[in-house]
Amino acid sequence: MRTTRATLDNEGHRGGIDVRVSLRSDAGSGEQAFDGAWFPRSRDLAVEVPELVAALDKRGVRIERFTYALDAWLPAPRKVLVGGRVVRTGGFRSMDPGVVCLSWAGGARRADLLAVPPETDVITGTRALRLCTRRGLPRSPQMVLAAARSTPLPQVPVLPVTRAV
Repeated sequence: MRTTRATLDNEGHRGGIDVRVSLRSDAGSGEQAFDGAWFPRSRDLAVEVPELVAALDKRGVRIERFTYALDAWLPAPRKVLVGGRVVRTGGFRSMDPGVVCLSWAGGARRADLLAVPPETDVITGTRALRLCTRRGLPRSPQMVLAAARSTPLPQVPVLPVTRAV
């Protein structure tokens, strides 16, 4: 079933589904490799972008422009209507497919989000959302996703050796 804009409720969400996004408190400062992460449910930006923008509006971030890698997503409209206002979108072949860029405040603020591929399993995606709010991440989306996929090895305690008497 293809979800259309008509199925979005007044907050921009499909039937109460939450938008999987994390955003650093200092997003847009340009100090970190990623300002957060976004884990969409599909590659259809016509459906996913309005939900993302509506969720960020609730957090006080009024996105004005959304840019993405052309080859990583389905074709998207150049303008998306969200909450009665227009958000411009733009696709570029030169962008990393693992990153989307948001800008707001008249272009003065910009945030790069790790775009977790929709095909990613939920545990890895959730880990990536959490990792991207930490400092000191590698600049490569592939390295962050690899870190999210890795699981720590179980730690087996070393017990003292005792001899039976």
